[in-house]
Amino acid sequence: MRDARLALLPLVLLLASCGGGGGNAGNQSGGVVVTPPSPPVSLRGQLIGSATVAPVTVSAGVVVNTVEPATLKALVDAQTDFGSSITGNPTCAVTAYRYTYHTVDSLAADTPAGGAIYVPSGGNAACQGGRPVLLYAHGTSVRKSTDMADLSSSEPRLIAALFAAQGYIVVAPNYVGYTGSTAGYHPYLDAEQQAADMIDALRAARSAFGSVNASASARLMVSGYSQGGFVAMATQRAMQTKYVTEFTVTAAAPLSGPYALSQFGDAIFGGAPTTGSAAFIPMLINAGQHAGAALYTSTGDIYENPYAAAIADLLPGTQSLGDLVAAGKLPNDVLFASDSLPQAAGYGSFFGPDHLIKTSYRNAYLADLKDHPCNASSAAPLNCAPAQSLRKWLLKNDLRTYTPNLPMFLCGGANDPVVPYANTSAAEAYFRAQASASLPLTVLDVDDNAVLGPYRTTRVEFAAAKALVRRATLDQTGSAAAADQAVKDAYHAGLVAPFCLREARAFFDSAPSR
Repeated sequence: MRDARLALLPLVLLLASCGGGGGNAGNQSGGVVVTPPSPPVSLRGQLIGSATVAPVTVSAGVVVNTVEPATLKALVDAQTDFGSSITGNPTCAVTAYRYTYHTVDSLAADTPAGGAIYVPSGGNAACQGGRPVLLYAHGTSVRKSTDMADLSSSEPRLIAALFAAQGYIVVAPNYVGYTGSTAGYHPYLDAEQQAADMIDALRAARSAFGSVNASASARLMVSGYSQGGFVAMATQRAMQTKYVTEFTVTAAAPLSGPYALSQFGDAIFGGAPTTGSAAFIPMLINAGQHAGAALYTSTGDIYENPYAAAIADLLPGTQSLGDLVAAGKLPNDVLFASDSLPQAAGYGSFFGPDHLIKTSYRNAYLADLKDHPCNASSAAPLNCAPAQSLRKWLLKNDLRTYTPNLPMFLCGGANDPVVPYANTSAAEAYFRAQASASLPLTVLDVDDNAVLGPYRTTRVEFAAAKALVRRATLDQTGSAAAADQAVKDAYHAGLVAPFCLREARAFFDSAPSR
């Protein structure tokens, strides 16, 4: 959607160029004063309609508006990895509300988006009075139907159990491109747009708090996982640098996010792709194209046939990745040609004859990487000027551009095959290079097996969880290779996520008010 101000521009220029008779000058024409149009009134952050209860199916034929603690515990234990042993026993009942709000698309034009508000209730003191607010950003989804108000889905249910059931009011946007949105694309990892979306979601939610019986304290937390980790950091950055008089964030916990986006992209094209790259890269490129970054003239500039024809706006869509692969719309996570070089050791599965990215495009990216290297130092990683369009877009959205001035908790796993822990290490290194040792930054690698050090209990429990996944698969298949693959498959979302989120909650609980 084009910005309304841009749509008015030709008319303004036409009127300004009209000559006048009868001695008229300037902005007069034919004796009629032509007044330049006023800029449109921003609708950002305004609620559309009212928030409505999102009923939850708790068992066959049983639908409730409010999930009581015992029922939520049963759901979590039955349907969430490691269950209430990770989330803790719910203290509060939880009611989920669905709402829509005005925000902006990639070109700053007004567009609707949807989100959820989780409201705790109950007789326990933790569920009453002014409650802290968590603004939560969800992880990557390839389905347009993603709806954070749907507590039957894994991520919403986990967040409800970890935070709302412990007394937090949770505001969880779906983002532009998902449920509640009319946009035909998602601005994936577009830092400026995604931060605006989150901020507008919070503004609208606050205006709805009274109608959903949510009593908020002054404590505001920002967190998210995976893509949501990136979005959470971008949001906290925007609140700190652009909206300091409107928001006071108590603490932030970006988790397992691709914060060092320039470094991340260079590593992928440099020969070390990550699991899911065949979906991640097209979503990122599509977002940049919609934002006016001119990443291609036609999709055939980047993608091989037969994928080029239908790949624009393919994700998010209505099919799973497996269905898209089966339908021949995406390769099975094979990014580059068999003979495309370089190839990092251990990444052979990402190279093959049925690949997504043209070798000519990869070679152009690598040539620019050689001529215009970035990430030369931790203190100034973005002190570079890439010329290739995708590298320029990655640089624009890299989050290593500021220093957080509040308690921040970063968490991830050292062996993450989806979002490498190098992103967390790079963000930490940059932040520490900008500030003194007093920087309020806490960093946890849940896969650190050191005997001593902080978070030892969590690190031991994480190791035990990995061993449990491996043992279960080994017992079932008798294959050590299958057992290792099962751990790899579960690592990012099923293993690291619940442990990092649990520690984020503890971090928030102990964060001093600002």
